[in-house]
Amino acid sequence: MSLFRTKSIIQLQREAATDQGLRRTLGKLNLVSLGVGAIIGAGIFVLTGQAAAQYAGPAIAISFVISGLGCLFAGLCYAEFAAMIPIAGSAYTYAYATMGEFLAWIIGWDLILEYLFTAPTVAVGWSGHFVAFLKEFGIVIPTSLTSAPLNFVDGHFVATGAILDVPAMAIIVLLTILLYIGIKESATFNNLMVITKVAVLLAVIGFGLWFLLSHRQLALQNWTPFIPANTGVEGQFGWSGIWRGAGVIFFAYIGFDAVSTSAQEARNPQKDMPIGILGSLAVCTVLFIAISLVLTGMAKYTELNNPAPVVNALQAAGAPFALRFVVEIAAIAGLSSVILVMLMGQPRIFFSMANDGLLPAVFSKVHPRFKTPYVTTVVTGAIATVIGGVFPLSLLGELVSIGTLFAFVIVCLAIPILRYRQPNLTRSFRTPFVPLVPILGAGLCFWQMKALPHDTWMRLIVWMAVGLVIYFGYSRRHSKLRAG
Repeated sequence: MSLFRTKSIIQLQREAATDQGLRRTLGKLNLVSLGVGAIIGAGIFVLTGQAAAQYAGPAIAISFVISGLGCLFAGLCYAEFAAMIPIAGSAYTYAYATMGEFLAWIIGWDLILEYLFTAPTVAVGWSGHFVAFLKEFGIVIPTSLTSAPLNFVDGHFVATGAILDVPAMAIIVLLTILLYIGIKESATFNNLMVITKVAVLLAVIGFGLWFLLSHRQLALQNWTPFIPANTGVEGQFGWSGIWRGAGVIFFAYIGFDAVSTSAQEARNPQKDMPIGILGSLAVCTVLFIAISLVLTGMAKYTELNNPAPVVNALQAAGAPFALRFVVEIAAIAGLSSVILVMLMGQPRIFFSMANDGLLPAVFSKVHPRFKTPYVTTVVTGAIATVIGGVFPLSLLGELVSIGTLFAFVIVCLAIPILRYRQPNLTRSFRTPFVPLVPILGAGLCFWQMKALPHDTWMRLIVWMAVGLVIYFGYSRRHSKLRAG
């Protein structure tokens, strides 16, 4: 039964109140900005158009509503935990308090899939945008230095002839250095990136609204039919296509949970963490739905299946070159902030696990001057740099999605468990309509997991098997809770 021993909420709250070396500098606006920085990235600039063209048509807006609801339910559960247990460990810590050490390790190991693999996944996308941007100025980087040397085809790796994806590696190294220096400096950089990409998205929406109002007949033609008839294949248009589209564009929402890893660096986590999590979700959902409507209004959805659907839709609508140009800048800024927030989240998961004895103590070291978990920041950056330079985008993206969805399922299920076991705990934020909201959140997320390919599930199983070897070989014997 020692596998399922839990850490008491009181003990966790005491740990949160003690000075563990991290500097509390983040206010509510910083937290909202971190969430927006993590969410708005490749999803809005690439996946929106591709999902509309392949699965949902103009009804991709409904797909965003469905996926957003699943994230909202999970976000409400995250908000209660983050306010009650303001520890950097996020879902790992929440599972430790409700389901026991063994399941906490499982979810902690799973979170590594999300944070450690999202950063290089997005870095590969950043590399593509950066290379295309340089071409506008006549600067061409050889393909051998901008592509992964390995591709994953039919279940095995194939050499591509490339050397390394150097731009992807370079951006990870630069942002790792920034995170090493300090959380305040990193938050300032993230704020600048967020302002840039939100301003450009608002400009795109503004131009799109002007186009829709001044070309109503064309917009109505592009939106008709709003829900294209199913082709006879499950997931290709119709309502099944809307659900498939929701599963695909779920990747666009990944990141709001990263706000919870900053709990020990928030000035007033009890009040500000729910605002950061739910505020960033609200901002991004509104932007996603608005962008999806103007994109499919400016261009026929069948024309959006390309690597730059936003730019192509603007071209179809006759947008000025300056607007198309700044969209590319916004994409680079947007992807930069996603990489930053994910590289920030992973070291703090390591930090919490090391404090509990489940990882070596060196992982909990805080820099005496910069007050950052510098050892884990360097380790995370080094691993992410290698992954981003060597492995293909498709393989990484699927692993990220299944790891994140699994974390959401666990957090949603943990809320009713804790309400039942400890109903009298002080909660500065309460998830509404328990157990309905947690059950809906867990159900929607698991349904999206179920839709992922069989190969992705097999990789998750292999990853978890490696984690179990580490847990029973090291972590269980060194656990501070077990020793106590």
